[in-house]
Amino acid sequence: MAKISKVVKNNVRKEKVKLWADRRAAAKKIINDPKSTVEQVDQAVLVLQKMPRDASPARVRNRCSQTGRPRGYLRKFGISRVSLRGLALEGQIPGVVKSSW
Repeated sequence: MAKISKVVKNNVRKEKVKLWADRRAAAKKIINDPKSTVEQVDQAVLVLQKMPRDASPARVRNRCSQTGRPRGYLRKFGISRVSLRGLALEGQIPGVVKSSW
């Protein structure tokens, strides 16, 4: 089980990313637009730099929904490999069977 503080901090980051998403997208659009003037691009870069660091989606960490484990995360299931194995052995995940040969 991960530290509760790390899980909570990651959830706060997710909320902050949602809060700043529109403003961040607008600044990125101006920066990436080839028709933007140099002054507009410079202004948009300054706006982007003044945003909180946690507003960036790259700072959000994928974590297991059950244990909060940050490593071994499987996107398809939304859980870590350890949790996946335990649930698969119990038969809790439809269509997943332990292989043996």
